[in-house]
Amino acid sequence: MSSHTLSVLVEDTPGILARASALFSRRGFNIDSLSVSSTEYTGLSRMTIVVNCDLHPLEQVTKQLNKLVNVVKIVEMDTTASVQRELLLIKVKADASSRTHVLQTAELFRAHVVDVSPDVVVIEATGDPEKLDALVKNLEPFGIRELVKSGLVALGRGPRSITDRSLRSVERSA
Repeated sequence: MSSHTLSVLVEDTPGILARASALFSRRGFNIDSLSVSSTEYTGLSRMTIVVNCDLHPLEQVTKQLNKLVNVVKIVEMDTTASVQRELLLIKVKADASSRTHVLQTAELFRAHVVDVSPDVVVIEATGDPEKLDALVKNLEPFGIRELVKSGLVALGRGPRSITDRSLRSVERSA
């Protein structure tokens, strides 16, 4: 099994997220990461779905996903032909004796301190999942109080856009 990142352009309608995720659930796939946001066009949203599975079952789910009325376009994002990032917010114990080391560790990973209190700091970092996992591992000895990661988001490299191509075909058929 391998990891696959799907970029799914959908009409921004109630229930589309539930219907899309249900397709994966019915097939017994666990979604590793799911991120949904608006796009540059009003009325369209983009889902970024990361799932671990074999290629053939993924093709079946993708075909079924394409049949949903509100799905406009599906693209599998190749890691070499796309930019993929996650966001991490992590609250780390940082008293007077350890604060300097925590801040140096954050700086090594190009992370930013976004909140400070006498006993903890909140650090924000973006990057690929492996980078964020390495940051967490390096901060663990100081004591992690809390952490949260966003889902993976991805855009294809170069001038081509999933929305431009999809909207042109929708406009022609209208």
